[in-house]
Amino acid sequence: MADQSLGKRFRVFAWNTCEEQHFEDFIIGECVGAVGQHAGAHSGAVSLRSCAAREIDPGICVGHDGISLYIGRVPQDLPSPTPEYLSRLNPEQRRAIETTEGPLLILAGAGTGKTRVLTTRFAHILLTGRAYPSQILAVTFTNKAAREMRERVSAILGEPAEGLWLGTFHSICARMLRRHAEYVGLTSSFNILDTDDQIRLLKQVMEPWKIDTKRWPPNQLMGIIQRWKDRGLTPDRVTPAEDSDFANGHALAIYRAYQERLIALNTCDFGDLMLHMTEILRNQPNVLAQYHRIFRYILVDEYQDTNTVQYLWLRLLAKREHGPSNIACVGDDDQSIYSWRGAEVENILRFEKDFPGAEVVRLERNYRSTAQILAAAAGLIAHNEGRLGKTLRPGRDDAQGEKVQIIGVRDSDEEARIVSGAIERLRGDGHPLSEIAILMRAGFQTRPFEERLMMIGIPYRVVGGLRFYERSEIRDCLAYLRVLSQPADDLAFERIINVPKRGVGAVAVQKLHAQARALPGPLTAAVMWQLQEGLLKGKSKDALDGLMAAFQRAKATLETEGHVVAAEQLLEDSGYLQMWRDDRSVEAPGRLDNIRELLRALGEFGTLQGFLEHVALVMDTESETSDDKVSLMTLHGAKGLEFDTVFLPGWEEGVFPSQRSLDEGGNRALEEERRLAYVGLTRARRRAIVLHAASRRIYANWQSSMPSRFIEEIPSEYVQLTGQAFETRRQAAAAPSMFASGPLTSTRPPSFRAPRPKIHDVKPAPTVAIGTTVFHHRFGEGTVIGADGPQLHINFENGGVKRVMSNFVEIRS
Repeated sequence: MADQSLGKRFRVFAWNTCEEQHFEDFIIGECVGAVGQHAGAHSGAVSLRSCAAREIDPGICVGHDGISLYIGRVPQDLPSPTPEYLSRLNPEQRRAIETTEGPLLILAGAGTGKTRVLTTRFAHILLTGRAYPSQILAVTFTNKAAREMRERVSAILGEPAEGLWLGTFHSICARMLRRHAEYVGLTSSFNILDTDDQIRLLKQVMEPWKIDTKRWPPNQLMGIIQRWKDRGLTPDRVTPAEDSDFANGHALAIYRAYQERLIALNTCDFGDLMLHMTEILRNQPNVLAQYHRIFRYILVDEYQDTNTVQYLWLRLLAKREHGPSNIACVGDDDQSIYSWRGAEVENILRFEKDFPGAEVVRLERNYRSTAQILAAAAGLIAHNEGRLGKTLRPGRDDAQGEKVQIIGVRDSDEEARIVSGAIERLRGDGHPLSEIAILMRAGFQTRPFEERLMMIGIPYRVVGGLRFYERSEIRDCLAYLRVLSQPADDLAFERIINVPKRGVGAVAVQKLHAQARALPGPLTAAVMWQLQEGLLKGKSKDALDGLMAAFQRAKATLETEGHVVAAEQLLEDSGYLQMWRDDRSVEAPGRLDNIRELLRALGEFGTLQGFLEHVALVMDTESETSDDKVSLMTLHGAKGLEFDTVFLPGWEEGVFPSQRSLDEGGNRALEEERRLAYVGLTRARRRAIVLHAASRRIYANWQSSMPSRFIEEIPSEYVQLTGQAFETRRQAAAAPSMFASGPLTSTRPPSFRAPRPKIHDVKPAPTVAIGTTVFHHRFGEGTVIGADGPQLHINFENGGVKRVMSNFVEIRS
């Protein structure tokens, strides 16, 4: 019996041709066979290499084995075999992949296989013939994520995936904008400015307004402009409520002039890529309709991190007048932690309102962490009201694990000793250092851990940033302190002579060097001589006069009130601290925190010279070339990563949650801080250790702190407390705030009651007798020849005489 479809024309999707992906026509021939049978590889079937499997009409099956095309009718009662790429998925993951039509929100909790689901869904759409590659738009936040998606899709398909609209938001918009640049006054060859060029151009644009750039820094205005762009606001869309009082209300006018100048130069900045393309889609229905025809499916990664303009752009592309909105967004509202760079958690929370009838699939099987860690994290995040709700559960059979350990310590130094000691024991037990991380709320917290790890010889890396003493603001401050200690330090003085800007350029510095050689003397002497002789004029004269006066006052304070007060006074009088207070970049508060931490470290030493020598020794430590290192990073930088063991120090009120964030954002900020704590806990596969200090030194001032509210919010059944007599937040409410002002003192608060933790026998700095043999990780063995409080004078066999804190050596005899 001949097939009733003989001679019927149909279309097959060919996706590995050398040209643009397309559909090809074929005719069913006599070779197909009788109804209910499949054409075999050698039955005369039409040959087409690597044709995508696709269902043509009801009952007509098209498939391939990589060699030949098979055409024939499938019996209605014959079940379809499960493709291998779907067979290893859990039911929720498979549902998220096979639900291809209509809007879909995939709530993917930490460690639930988000990337696998997203890439498999992409490949599934291709392999089932629902679209060809150029009909799928897939957007990510990083180039790394885009590369990983491309590689995984290619692995499932069995060959390179070409012709894809796959990339970051900005790279996709740049590609689109080059096709439609004329709608915003550009040509397709427009240039994209980097950050430095943006600031240079903005300075030029600001000139007609005669704005004092010291009071109103251009980078501050650039931050305002970029925030407007992130919210999808062109100059015409900025309302009075959105306007800024920058430069006495000139911000909007300068923004308009800046945009006009960009267009005149046939350039755009990074924020324009999305802003221009969103405006084109808003105002050009023909362009929007074109992309509606092109993109049959839209895939979005990390939807909880989208800002307003990204949200608007996606909604324009996804919402159609006719046909379904085939947009699938993968995200986790419990991991939305980037509001400071414009992310709006509300975008994911209102997905079902934006796309009525949307399906929501929750991925709750976690394949990373133990049951105890997951339950602790779930109990913590349940205190947030603004969430869609899901509960992670372990996806592994061996996932019971240890409880979350909470350790109370005296202060940040003991915190660092306990963590480094625990890491040393883990390494001794065979645990790779690369599977250990110390995750902190802020970058300034790395210093004591860095110093302690260096002291005991454990290699580490600071992920996403520089080591503490390598940070530019720390190097600046150290240069100020070096000049205060030794005015003849020309290298240090040359670093800070124009920081903050004092109108002293390279030519002026060369003249000072020449004057110094003529005296002869250091640069500081040359400056004083030129000031006395009246050789300096204008702003540079006033600025350098003020700088030298600041050093003279600090020198006097050094002898009367000590090195900590003198250092703070010098940084204040020189204008250095004010420079960072005036800076409105997102990095500025962190830089000020780092400077405060430097002053805190200074307070641990008896003299300024002793501190500077200690820093020199620390900075001289050789870098470890091995990849097996402990990772130090902020909680923001840890998102997406995982480790066997995670230490979470600094869980105290004011530190975490951050007091600055709470002051600026209220309850909304508190919920984001809690999400950040949730992210921290869920980075751990096997062990999560939370630490909090009973007191911290702010400069030279010991101030009480109380445990973070997040500690109390973790269900007690999933927690192991180390130590006793932990103060609750209510009991500690009457204690002085760690941010309270008060006289400098070297004594601890009398209310301190927290005992030493049991798991680690932490000894105080030892009293070391002269003649004792000691060992230092870098300098080897040496003999103590003197002492100045906790600072030892040691004659090392291979390094000569050094001054080293007693906690940084091991006693040998």
